[in-house]
Amino acid sequence: MYNKKLTIKDWSFQDRPREKLLIQGKKMMSDAELLAILIGSGSRDETAVELSRRILHCMDNDIQKLAELSIHELLKFKGIGEAKAIAIIAALEFSYRRINKEATRQTIKIQESKDIYKHMTQYLKNLNGEEFWAVILNRENRIICTHQLNKQSETNLDAKLLFELALENQAQRIILCRYDPFGTLKPSNEDLLINKLVEAGKMLGVCVCDYLILTDMNYLSFTDQGLL
Repeated sequence: MYNKKLTIKDWSFQDRPREKLLIQGKKMMSDAELLAILIGSGSRDETAVELSRRILHCMDNDIQKLAELSIHELLKFKGIGEAKAIAIIAALEFSYRRINKEATRQTIKIQESKDIYKHMTQYLKNLNGEEFWAVILNRENRIICTHQLNKQSETNLDAKLLFELALENQAQRIILCRYDPFGTLKPSNEDLLINKLVEAGKMLGVCVCDYLILTDMNYLSFTDQGLL
């Protein structure tokens, strides 16, 4: 006898992920069910929920591990195409930014370079190569936002993006950071060109008040070293 595989449409109304969220609310949803809504549909072999469970199982049911996957890595899962991979990455990045902004609201006043390093450690664990970051501060030295300043395929600081962020957020002060994946704290010739950005900032009424080289274990502050 032929046994037709049940699809989500064959499930009882209240058990379908979208309908369950509508009826019972988001708190009653499992991680797999929430991911299934992002995925949208499964395949001939498995439902979206089953596919989600398989993906989460491969990630040890750790959402943080899932968030660190690239589009190329997500595409390795059978049943995940480019559109679904993009939807997953976009949703997880949006959630990450929400959490980051909430944490920023609670951040203490930045008083010295070690406060910036402590703030940036939450970002360092996800970095694989050299990256530039800007910490945007208000008049009271409280963090407005933290933003990456270079694309993954590039290794240079995007000065245009930097000052666009500053103007957009009505920033008073900026602290620049460069993550060195090799753990080298000695400033390079490119690092020493930071003073050009300092002068450009003055023209816009924005103070570039420090530049930090960050590693996994330590940091170097240009202001502390008298280099800025």
